[in-house]
Amino acid sequence: MQPPIDQPRWRGINHLALITDDMDATVRFYHGVLGARLVATIGTPDFRHYFFEIGEANTIAFFEYAGTPLATFAKPAGTPDPRAVQFDHVSFNVADERALELLRKRLDGFGCEVTTIVDHGFIRSVYFTDPNGIALEASCWVEDATGRDADPRDPSLFSDSDPVPAVRELMEAGELSETPKTQLV
Repeated sequence: MQPPIDQPRWRGINHLALITDDMDATVRFYHGVLGARLVATIGTPDFRHYFFEIGEANTIAFFEYAGTPLATFAKPAGTPDPRAVQFDHVSFNVADERALELLRKRLDGFGCEVTTIVDHGFIRSVYFTDPNGIALEASCWVEDATGRDADPRDPSLFSDSDPVPAVRELMEAGELSETPKTQLV
């Protein structure tokens, strides 16, 4: 199935909007610990919305709502939880394994729990959490799958032995026969 217009050329994440109940702790962690520059803020009587740079033209942003107590929620990355319908964790991209190790040491130096480097084959990662209980990961590509044609028959990058029907279509026909329609909520 051919798309009706040209496919977008994604440039990363403009911003991923998450929620915090303590913007001060969030600024101290993202800007102070992770070194993600605070690049913009919005403040109204009802909410704050702060943006942290995580790459060229890529930010992670947080809302803090005034006078609205939030129930806490935390879960480890990659662990099933019936409450986590749409979100598991955020993974930040770093340049290489040296940068990953330096970040791991930085987190540890700031007293933040962090895993050792986990080898996932085509990426390597460390896992940690922010002060809001949001599961975070930092990853570097061992074999960079971005910025080039994807071949779903390449076992070094596509290792699901029982792929969903859409991936089977891509493997066999090189395109999808149908796509879902969505509605605003």
